[in-house]
Amino acid sequence: MTDSIFATSVFFRLAIGGNDLGAFHTCSGMGAEVEMESYAEGGNNGFTWQLPGRVTWSNITLTRPVTADTAKIGRWLDETLKRVEPKDGEIVALKPDLTRIISWQVFGIVPVRWQGPSFDPAGAEPAVETLEIAHEGLRPS
Repeated sequence: MTDSIFATSVFFRLAIGGNDLGAFHTCSGMGAEVEMESYAEGGNNGFTWQLPGRVTWSNITLTRPVTADTAKIGRWLDETLKRVEPKDGEIVALKPDLTRIISWQVFGIVPVRWQGPSFDPAGAEPAVETLEIAHEGLRPS
């Protein structure tokens, strides 16, 4: 079997500032964008210089069904919102048997949004929570 077979069932474990916040089913938004500045040099009409500027990092959004780990998010948010201080963390992609695929160090994490579950007894979907975090950068570890 190849590793690509396991890509359909990946879990993501999140830890921030030493707090293990549990496993999530989806992780989106990991990305960066470099702002480019155009500079037209006098006397050079053949092209315009493209100079790299600031790097901006996308917010990361993680979702999962409500589990016992939901209480971990509540405690972390309670601590963090009393005094918002960026903390480093790690996101680990795991196979279904929970072996590590890859991990990313995430720097300067702060919470942006937590959306608790909506309970609808008429629906068959599980109750889902969403956590959105901002950060100052990431790199594979």
